[in-house]
Amino acid sequence: MCDDDTAHENELYLTDGAVSRRRFGAITAAAGVMALLPRPADAKPIAGRDVVIDTPDGKADAYFVAPASGKGPAVLVWPDIMGLRPAFRQMADRLAQSGYAVLCVNQFYRSTKAPFLKPGESFDQPEVRAKIMPWRAPLTPAATARDARAFIAWLDRQKAVDTKRGLATTGYCMGGPMVLITAAERPDRVRAGATFHGGGMATDKPDSPHLLIPKMKARFLIAVAENDDKRGPQEKETLRTAFAAAKLPAEIEVYAGTMHGWCPPDSRVYNAAMAEKAWARQLALFKAGL
Repeated sequence: MCDDDTAHENELYLTDGAVSRRRFGAITAAAGVMALLPRPADAKPIAGRDVVIDTPDGKADAYFVAPASGKGPAVLVWPDIMGLRPAFRQMADRLAQSGYAVLCVNQFYRSTKAPFLKPGESFDQPEVRAKIMPWRAPLTPAATARDARAFIAWLDRQKAVDTKRGLATTGYCMGGPMVLITAAERPDRVRAGATFHGGGMATDKPDSPHLLIPKMKARFLIAVAENDDKRGPQEKETLRTAFAAAKLPAEIEVYAGTMHGWCPPDSRVYNAAMAEKAWARQLALFKAGL
């Protein structure tokens, strides 16, 4: 989860000998420099643009990118707690190069426009957490459901989107529950959902996102950070049981050696090898589901 405990664990990982001095130097140097993701072997020319989407709660800023010609399945991306920023634009571009029409949103639009972090700033820093945490309050499950409806409706109006094929949604960190809410809100459109180091997807609260699984018609990839799993090993089992009961295919895996936040290329705990593995599993999910 994106909380003080996780931030503390990641900081210890970087400083207490869990990584070598050489690796630590590379990580800290990369705090303000984003890793360059590899291009697909058959990368398509793409066209991206900033967009503003009308929602019931206001105007949401977002980034839309798709192949420069033709149509592709839509993908709705919910970023992590550090929001829409260059790293997520790069990931959206990479998906578009593989043939998808991708909308990456600023889910904090009710409070601020993106990007809202300066280069080198991280959720690990107390002052950054203090700035961001109040912006989470408006992001209730009901608000996320309203956003999901608006974002998918917008996507389906775009010429680059093949509405005859299913739609996928992905989420990182706090975006994990948003994926489940989206899949339940539009089961007629969402055929694939992927979460990466997602938190709070299976809780003991009456509005836990996993309780929405019976409403869904999608297949899933749940990529779990090793340190998240150690803190809450039951979450993946609760999800596994719920997906099985709903007869929905779900690949749920703990990625060895990873820390919460390992997938975005600007993360201080970015794990390139495991991030690439998760990316490949995401593409396989899309191929099977869309």
